[in-house]
Amino acid sequence: MSRARKPAWLKSRPPSGEQFTEIKATLRERDLHTVCEEANCPNMGECWSGRDGPGTATFMLMGERCSRGCNFCDVETGGMSPLDPDEPANVADAVAEIGLEYVVLTSVDRDDLDDYGAAHFARTITAIKERDPSILVEVLIPDFQGEPELVREIIDAGPDVIAHNIETVERLQWPVRDRRANYAQSLSVLEQVERESEIHTKTSIMLGVGEYDHEVYRTLSDLREADVDIVTLGQYLQPSRSHLDVSSYVHPDKFETWQTVAEEELDFLYCVSGPMVRSSYKAGELFVEAVLREGQSIEGARRSARAASQSV
Repeated sequence: MSRARKPAWLKSRPPSGEQFTEIKATLRERDLHTVCEEANCPNMGECWSGRDGPGTATFMLMGERCSRGCNFCDVETGGMSPLDPDEPANVADAVAEIGLEYVVLTSVDRDDLDDYGAAHFARTITAIKERDPSILVEVLIPDFQGEPELVREIIDAGPDVIAHNIETVERLQWPVRDRRANYAQSLSVLEQVERESEIHTKTSIMLGVGEYDHEVYRTLSDLREADVDIVTLGQYLQPSRSHLDVSSYVHPDKFETWQTVAEEELDFLYCVSGPMVRSSYKAGELFVEAVLREGQSIEGARRSARAASQSV
C-alpha cells in the first residue's frame, strides 16, 4: 500500500527562497539542528520561507540522534553525543539573528541521560525568554518516561505552549512508537501540564497507519478529558521503505470532518487537520499568537489563523 502512487493532494512546495537560505546558513553556523530537516518535513519550504514575516523553524535540541526507534520517524537512532552546554545560548542567539517572534523547540529522546535531558531543555527556554520575554515559545517535549518532576522542570521554565504527541490511537502505539512510549504515559504528561499550570497544551495524531474512525474519536475524547487545548491531525508519510508502511491515504474531506468534530463537538480550542499538517505546523502558531499576543477570542483567533494560512 505504501508504494502506491500518492494522491494529488499530497504535494508540497520544495524548499527555496531567501529566507530559507538565510535560516539554513544561521543554523549551520551555530551547529544547530531542526526537526524540519531531520524528519524531512513536507512543509519545510513553506514554513522556512515565510509569507508575511519571518520564517519558522523548529529547533531540535540535544543532537541529531535519538535513543528511541519509532517506526514512523526518520531521525537516526543510537550513537548519541554528549550534550552541548552552549546549545541553549546558541539557540537564543539564532532566534535573535533570524528575528523570530514565535519559537518552536523540540528534541530527540535522550533516555541515556539521568534526567532524559529535561534540564537542558528548560535552560534553552530560559535563555530565549531572558533575552526577549515577548517571544512566544512553544515546546514539543519527550515524555521523560512520565516522571512528574521532570515535566515540572519544563513547566517552571515558563513556555507559552507545551506540546507532547500521542501520535496514534491506543491499539497502534506499538508498532508505530518505540516500546518505551505508551498511550497512558503520554496522556499523563499532558494531564500534568493542564493540572499544574495555565500553559496551553497541544498534541498531534497521525492518520493512515491502520486506525479506525471510532479509535480516532476515542483518542480525541481522551485528549479532551485530559483538557488538551489544541490538536493537529496529519497524514503519515513513509520516510523510507524500511519504515512503517502507509496503511491508507486519508482524503482531505475526512480531515475536515475531524476538524469539525474536534472543535464543535469536543470543544478543543483549535484543531488543524489536513494531509500535510504536522505537529509544529505554522497554522497552529498563528492561532496561539492571536490568542496570547493579540488577545483575540477563540472564535476570532480561529478565523484569523485560517485566513492567514494556506489551505492544507
